[in-house]
Amino acid sequence: MRMSELCQNFHFWENYPFIVHYHFVTREKMQDGIDNGEFIENAEFSGNMYGTSKSSIEDVQAQNLICILDVDMQGVKNIKKTDLNPIYISIQPPSMEILEKRLRDRQTETEESLQKRLEAARIDMELSKEPGVFDLVIINDDLEEAYEKLKSVLTEEIQKVQDSKE
Repeated sequence: MRMSELCQNFHFWENYPFIVHYHFVTREKMQDGIDNGEFIENAEFSGNMYGTSKSSIEDVQAQNLICILDVDMQGVKNIKKTDLNPIYISIQPPSMEILEKRLRDRQTETEESLQKRLEAARIDMELSKEPGVFDLVIINDDLEEAYEKLKSVLTEEIQKVQDSKE
């Protein structure tokens, strides 16, 4: 399994060594790629653009790996319009209050960006309740338990892929 590479047009996370699946481009280059149909999904949040390029998914698939995308609801809606047949999993906090505490504890947000993220999360969590949006919703109230649920679903998918190769 491998995360797809996410493109974005700003460099805030560039100095964080744990962020390895981001490709930073100019806003103009990102918009050109979107206009040319090079992205499977894209979104704009807080004035910044994000997207998953088709080539990053193809790179993962060429290695016979399962591709994991980390997208918001805009991305989910865009992907549902493609010919991909993914499993849609939403990993959510137990509550908005806990999400706010987690975000504040990270100390990576301005107050303005924190409020925008919280509002977007609230909307996404509400939309995730609609039937058919997600195949599975995992509530991350216990990290080990949430991990085991995710691992179980992914292990099942890996087995399906391996079985189809035989």
